[in-house]
Amino acid sequence: MRVAKWVIMPQSTADRPGAFDQVSSGQLLFVYGTLRRGGRNDIAQFGTRARWHSRARVRGHLHDLGPYPGLVLGGTQWVTGELYWIDPAIEPALDRLEGVWPDRSGEYQRKRAWVVAEPSGEEQASCSALLYEMQARVARRWPLIASGDWMAHLSTRQGPAR
Repeated sequence: MRVAKWVIMPQSTADRPGAFDQVSSGQLLFVYGTLRRGGRNDIAQFGTRARWHSRARVRGHLHDLGPYPGLVLGGTQWVTGELYWIDPAIEPALDRLEGVWPDRSGEYQRKRAWVVAEPSGEEQASCSALLYEMQARVARRWPLIASGDWMAHLSTRQGPAR
């Protein structure tokens, strides 16, 4: 497996091989829960303002909060998700959906983190992307999702959503 060591910056795509040659205005967003394809809040609802980039993963822990998951970054486990190029104009709507408030009193905060993109075949690349991280003090109250994959977890979870 070949691992590329370059950073994706949406404003400039010069000198980048393969799947990352596409010029795009906007930035990358990593989604891991209900915003994933087929999820309750599928990001497709934003139409052309959110375009598929690749499957991806990030180091962290995923918690089952009933109707949705919460990600806490760090550790040795992987959390599975997807990368999308997004138009910055949809960020306020995403913030509302994720309960991000200007005073940081919500469950989540929007931040930038390193993720591993899987654009094609076995080629991988580390890249910087926006994501929504749950506050660790809130996440601790909820069970861990051992697989790190919300969609797979939903298909095997016992009982109704809390």
